[in-house]
Amino acid sequence: MPLKVKRVYEPAAKADGLRILVDRLWPRGIAKEKAKVDLWLNEIAPSNTLRKRFHAKPETWDEFLKAYAVELKSDAVAEAAKELRRQIRKGTVTLLYAAKDEEHNNAVALKAWLTRRSRK
Repeated sequence: MPLKVKRVYEPAAKADGLRILVDRLWPRGIAKEKAKVDLWLNEIAPSNTLRKRFHAKPETWDEFLKAYAVELKSDAVAEAAKELRRQIRKGTVTLLYAAKDEEHNNAVALKAWLTRRSRK
């Protein structure tokens, strides 16, 4: 699966393929033109409640992963998840996020979830 994860503040590259922002809120301090976002799937981002809970307690990463996986299976997210899988089938996709933590963020969690589902 040609799927990458990258911080939205990093420069765009040809190797990124389709650049999809997967945050609920637009990243602070970056213009839409500079971000080079091809698609913004804010519906696939964690709910505001889950996002705020994890932000307040980043040490709860494992709990966040489980709760986010439940949200990703919900009807509210189904259409965005289908669209993301459609785009991945077409070619390389880079999931963009704004968080400073490069190892513990919703894009990393989303990539892991998608990878697990593609193996099934």
